[in-house]
Order: sequence, then structure tokens, then C-alpha cells
Amino acid sequence: MPLFFEETAWRFWNQSLSAKSRSALESFAADDTLCELVGAGKSAPTVRTWVHDDTVVLGIQDHRLPHIEKGMDVLKDHGFTPIVRNSGGLAVVLDAGVLNISLVLSEKDNAIDISAGYDLMLDLVRELFPEADIDAYEIVGSYCPGSYDLSIGGRKFAGISQRRIRRGIAVQVYLCIEGSGAQRAEVIRDFYKAGLQGEETKFAYPEIKPETMASLSELLARQITVQEVVVDLHALMGSPVPMALQPDETELYGFYLDRVVERNRKMLERPLE
Repeated sequence: MPLFFEETAWRFWNQSLSAKSRSALESFAADDTLCELVGAGKSAPTVRTWVHDDTVVLGIQDHRLPHIEKGMDVLKDHGFTPIVRNSGGLAVVLDAGVLNISLVLSEKDNAIDISAGYDLMLDLVRELFPEADIDAYEIVGSYCPGSYDLSIGGRKFAGISQRRIRRGIAVQVYLCIEGSGAQRAEVIRDFYKAGLQGEETKFAYPEIKPETMASLSELLARQITVQEVVVDLHALMGSPVPMALQPDETELYGFYLDRVVERNRKMLERPLE
């Protein structure tokens, strides 16, 4: 276990059950809130777990697809709610079998470069699944491809992103724990097919190959549940007392939630040129 995890007194906020039926926009607002609180030294570094039902989180470039409305109709036909996130990256799938983990850290005293943030999350995932040989490199054919795609045997099960606000950093990972990784990838493949309609675009959207993606249950050949991983994570972080937002923090959360919701509304109502 890296010393950083052992030496840090963590705040733990588990929303793996409580957030499921709520909008994923609330999770982005929660991480923005924690970034400001942790960055200002008003909160301990925080681990937050979150799960949302049947949502596809779009990136800015996704919203520039020439036929974005048709693409979003396809997502809805598959039973998914599309939203637009407040950070970079491309489309990802959230559902009851996908566990998201946010590590929220402070740069108040020491700067944390981008690669260090990614490596910290990579270390954490490797600690959670010590039996697995986990690689970090871009998996071509996966959705939301990037240099910190996490894979086993060339099949991707996770991706890492970062969000930075007011000297706070949220390093976020989505872990496909249960179900079929390929079926999730098929949803995004169909989204891009409908959104492009065969047109050439300046931005190179990923050509999704569902066989490049899998869940950890599939890759490790054993049934793993989201809640099992949450329990393991809590123990790994030293079993801190769970702490949701406190009354004096909710006003700040309301500010960030209003901002995220309004931005999403504008993006969905008025597609980018």
C-alpha cells in the first residue's frame, strides 16, 4: 500500500446506493464542492463513491456531433439518460454495475501534477484488485479512450479523469464491475453511428469495438459486486467514519449544483455549432 494512502486521514462519503436514482449532475456538483472545500483546507482529503442508474455522460466534443439529436435519441431508445459533463473527455456509460470513485486532494501546500494524480488512482485500483495484472495505456476501440485506460489482457474496464477547482483536485475513475462491458460499448457505438450519419468531421471520434471492453467480473472470472468493492475500498482507506456533506457545506453545494444543471440545460437545448 503506498504510504500516501496510509498516512492520510481520509473523509469517506459513500453514495453508491443513495445516488443511484438521482441525476449524475449531482455527483459532478458534489465533486466540485469537495474540490473547493478540500482545496481551502476546510475538509480532509476525501474519497467519494457514487453509482447512477442508466446514464450516458457526454463530453464537449460529443455535443459537437453533426447529428447530436439523433445520437441522443438512440441513447434514450436504449434506456439511458444523456447529460453533458463539466469537464473534458468523451461519452461514458454509468449504470448500477459501474462504480465511480473520486479522490479529492488539495494543492494548497504542494502542487500535484496531472500524471501524479493519475498514478495515485492507478495505485489505488491495483490495491483493490491485487490478483489482477492491470495495465494503463490507451485501448483503441474503447469508448472515451485515453492514456490511462485501465485494462487486463488488452480489454478495458476503467478510465480515469481529473477535475481541478480552487486548489482542489478530483481524480475520478469509473470501474465496470458487474455485467457486460461489450454491451455498454455497443450503446456508445450506436450513439456515434447515429450522431455522425457517415459524415466526416474535423474531430476524430472513436470507432467503438465492443470486444475491447469488459467488466472486472468478466475479466477475473468471478462474480464481483459494486458493494463488495465499496467495502474493500473503505477498509483500504483505513475505515474512516462516513461523512456526507455537513449543514454548513450545503450552500456551497447548492451553488455548484445550480451551475452544473444550468450548463447542462443550455447544452442540451442549444447544440454547439
